Amino acid sequence: MTEPAGRRPFDAVLCDVDNVIRFYDASEVTALERAAGLAEGITMKVAFAPETDLPLMLGRIDMREWVEAIVAGFAGLAPQPVAYELATALAEAPFHADETVVSLLRRARALMPLVLVSNASVTLEADLDSLGLSDLADHVVSSARVGLVKPDPRIYRIAADLAGVPLERCLFVDDTLENVRAAAALGMATVHFREPADLERALAPLL
Repeated sequence: MTEPAGRRPFDAVLCDVDNVIRFYDASEVTALERAAGLAEGITMKVAFAPETDLPLMLGRIDMREWVEAIVAGFAGLAPQPVAYELATALAEAPFHADETVVSLLRRARALMPLVLVSNASVTLEADLDSLGLSDLADHVVSSARVGLVKPDPRIYRIAADLAGVPLERCLFVDDTLENVRAAAALGMATVHFREPADLERALAPLL
């Protein structure tokens, strides 16, 4: 039995996508780094440096341009052909959804609004569709669509407004501590996601 709406600990769920719902397989990138004699993780370091990644997250460049930016970031670190191979492998890395998390979110959405809030490229909606998750949430707030990235308070407010629920009545779920702390500062209940059990505990009062 669920609690009456007025007694619930929150009335909407705002949830991150990457590393909460969606997970990438970067094994090909790692194999290519090893084959090239490069330090493992160097591609991620270059690709997700703010000057390279932020324009993609803000919708200012597309995936092709992001690949070019990664290659430029490899200047002095790897030959250009190797950099292209690494950048392309990262941009095309396969991904999957965590079925436990998806199930928990579907159960939560049966009781209250669910809004996905993601620092993502303009391909997010198509990616969700490819995973069979286009119907997972009531709304999707993509940084590339709204031109704002977490932890900017404005993106949280957009998500809460779409849910039709005050910020202080929202549960926010994210794997990045900086984003979680920003949500908490706005009065939201929060989950610093590391494994599905973290989400399950937070939703337990409802489910």
